[in-house]
Order: sequence, then C-alpha cells, then structure tokens
Amino acid sequence: MTAAEFKKKWSRYQGNSPAAPAARGNAMTSRILILLAAVTAMTGNPFRAAAADAEKPQYYELRIYDTQSAGQQKRVNDYWRNAAVPACNRMGIQPVGVFTGLQDSPTNQIYVLIPCDSLADFAAIPAKLAADAGYQLAAADFLNAPKSNPAYVRFESSLLVAFDGMKRMVLPPADQKPNVFELRTYLSSSEGKGLNKIKMFESGEIPLMKEVGLAPIFYGRTIAGLNMPCLVYLTCGENLDAHKQHWQKFSASPVWKKLTGDPQYKDNVSRVISILLKRTSASEI
Repeated sequence: MTAAEFKKKWSRYQGNSPAAPAARGNAMTSRILILLAAVTAMTGNPFRAAAADAEKPQYYELRIYDTQSAGQQKRVNDYWRNAAVPACNRMGIQPVGVFTGLQDSPTNQIYVLIPCDSLADFAAIPAKLAADAGYQLAAADFLNAPKSNPAYVRFESSLLVAFDGMKRMVLPPADQKPNVFELRTYLSSSEGKGLNKIKMFESGEIPLMKEVGLAPIFYGRTIAGLNMPCLVYLTCGENLDAHKQHWQKFSASPVWKKLTGDPQYKDNVSRVISILLKRTSASEI
C-alpha cells in the first residue's frame, strides 16, 4: 500500500469514527504518513523481501581436509570447533557441518559443509575472518602451523548451489538426531547429462527420499571445484542398519522404478562416489 492510499483510507476512517481527531491529530497523522513513505522507499516491503530471500537457493562450500594422523584430525576438528564455527556463527552462517569417516583411520578425511544464503555472503567470509580478533586469536596456531608440523596435508574446496527442488538445508528433528551420514557425489559425462540428473531428482527422487526416511539434508550442483560436472547431496539415518533399510525402500518404490525406466533419464550418471560419515564434536548438524 502506498502512502497516498494509506492516507485516503485513514481519512475515511476518520470520517466514520465517533469523534474525529482535532487539527493537531491530523498533523500527527500527516507526519506518520511521511515517515511511512520514507521507510517504504528505503527498505521496500519487509514481508515481501523476506519471502523473496526464502525463494533464493543457498550456496554451500564443501571442504575436504586430507590428514595422515589422528593428531592432525584432532587439530582440524579443534580449529573448527574453537575458532571457525564460532566465527561463522557470528557472521550469521549456521549450521556448519563437520564430519569424518564412519570407521576410524589415521588417514581419515575431515569434511566441512558451510551454508551461505548468497554468493555475497560467501565472498565476504575471508575479509570478515581477517577482521575478527577472536577468530584470529583462537585460530593462530592452526593458521600458522610450521612446515615441520603441519595441521593437515591439504584441503580441497568446492562451491555448490542448491537445487530448485530443495533450495535450503533441511535438518532432522532435534529428537531424531542421526548418527550416520552418507555423502554422495554423482558424476556425469557432460553438463547436459548432469542437468538431466538434477531434473530427475526434482521429478520424484527428492520427495521419495524424504518419504522413505533417507532424510536428505542438502542437494547441490557443483559450480566450482572437483569432478565437474557433478552433483552432491547428503542423507542421514539413525544407524547404519536403518539407513540401509531406507535405501531398500527407495529402490523398491514404484516411483523409482518408473523414473529409471524413463528413457529421457538414460545414462545421466557415469559414476557414483558414496562415503559414509559421522559427525565430529565440532559439527552443528
């Protein structure tokens, strides 16, 4: 509603009220209308803006740290728990997921999932970390680890954009906190085949996964990073046996059989990489 429309309706209300305001009241109303118009011009409709933000897909950074000892895994996890996750939270970035292999190993990788509401939020992270005194203090040993005692071997980073079919991360209910996570990467032979696989997800796979209990947390298309063209998604379960049962229900579903039998989706995946994970003490997921 514009300021003029609001004023017209207010005038009608004044005429119908038992006691019309005095001149001083009309002057006050005029000042309120001027203020309302100014605020609207500067900020727009806040409810409309909030709805528009909810329609935008999230972006995800997926980091993978290579390690060669349990000591390095602890240093990476401690860095995220004590420095990076709190710093992300101060930026409004949460929840941050931190995971490692389901089976313990001295060479386990550490997986970090960082959700951002926009590319601008993602791009602003380095400058905000540089200006965050608390982060710089907590992260100093990790960030300045010497060549003789590195905190990790290497880390890789990919940037993903959420599917239109699930634009934002979805967390399991607090009373159903999962203990097993499965990170899946689907590689395609071409960009067109990759987009076709995303269409297949959005045409039935995503709702089916939710229905059978696979509890997907996010789906993303890689726009910069490894193994392109590819998509990545994360599911979860109460335990490994329950997670396997959910996949069995998925595979037996008429919806899945119909999708896989549809010739338009033929050969849209050339390789599947599946990794079973568990959360670390640094994780907010």
